[in-house]
Amino acid sequence: MSAPILSVRDLRVHFAMRVRGGILGRKVVLKAVDGVSFDLAAGETLGVVGESGCGKSTLGRAVMQLIPPSQGSVVWMGDEIAGLGPSAMRPRRREMQIVFQDPLASLDPRMTIGDIIAEPLRTFHPELGREARRDRVREMLAKVGLSPQMINRYPHEFSGGQCQRIGVARAMILRPKLIVCDEPVSALDVSIQGQIINLLMELQREFGVALIFISHNLAVVRHVSHRLLVLYLGRVMEIADRDSLYREPLHPYTKALISAVPLPDPDAERARERIVLQGDLPSPLRPPSGCVFRTRCPRAEARCAEVAPPIEDAGAGRQVACHFWR
Repeated sequence: MSAPILSVRDLRVHFAMRVRGGILGRKVVLKAVDGVSFDLAAGETLGVVGESGCGKSTLGRAVMQLIPPSQGSVVWMGDEIAGLGPSAMRPRRREMQIVFQDPLASLDPRMTIGDIIAEPLRTFHPELGREARRDRVREMLAKVGLSPQMINRYPHEFSGGQCQRIGVARAMILRPKLIVCDEPVSALDVSIQGQIINLLMELQREFGVALIFISHNLAVVRHVSHRLLVLYLGRVMEIADRDSLYREPLHPYTKALISAVPLPDPDAERARERIVLQGDLPSPLRPPSGCVFRTRCPRAEARCAEVAPPIEDAGAGRQVACHFWR
């Protein structure tokens, strides 16, 4: 892998919460992201997977400094950006963009799509005139599969899939080096999901943009990602390249997630053994001691409750946090 454009080390995002108890309640710390580390190369896609509530979206926003990290390092293009204020981050915003989960809610209903897509250009390229901006918007509309003649329409005139294409166009208009895709297809029909994923992959090949692709759907992530990071209650369970992880998952949680992915062959689907996790995801306000996955892990032993497993090198660029992965 080439030198990373993004290096994240021991990133933590903790929120002070007040819960019931006593007269005024009591304060607890919600550890949404708890010690995550990874690298991302130019043109690479890192899939971030896990159940809802595991900290995936918080991680993406913390990388972009939309949420201030509580601790840790985020090095972007050789510069430390963790903890930078809005004015210091402003020059770097043009290089880091985000595509949100709800395509329609992320677009201002009072603005035409031409104005929505052109807004980053007005911010970062004030030297461009109105017609120059509109020419760039028309060009980008064509690249995301929409007619340039739609430039004066409003978001409510488009379908969900078309609105997501508009969101992608807005993210790509500045030619960024990184796009955080926060569940970008979960609100769309299955057929439209494939179209949006293929669009992102085509734009990645053309412009060399790196992607952090957040999803709970491992079938989708498998198609789009080069490497995967598996999160559980804010902690990394496993990091591996796509083929290795799907062929031979090492962590029990990863095995359970992959077991839930349906197979296209009906006979193979019926014949295979599923791994069904017992119980619900614990509250992040009261995570289990030791290994956070131990309360649902079929291999858990007394040691798991006492000592949190470190993230170990499993060879070939793989990392896993489990006492019994060997």
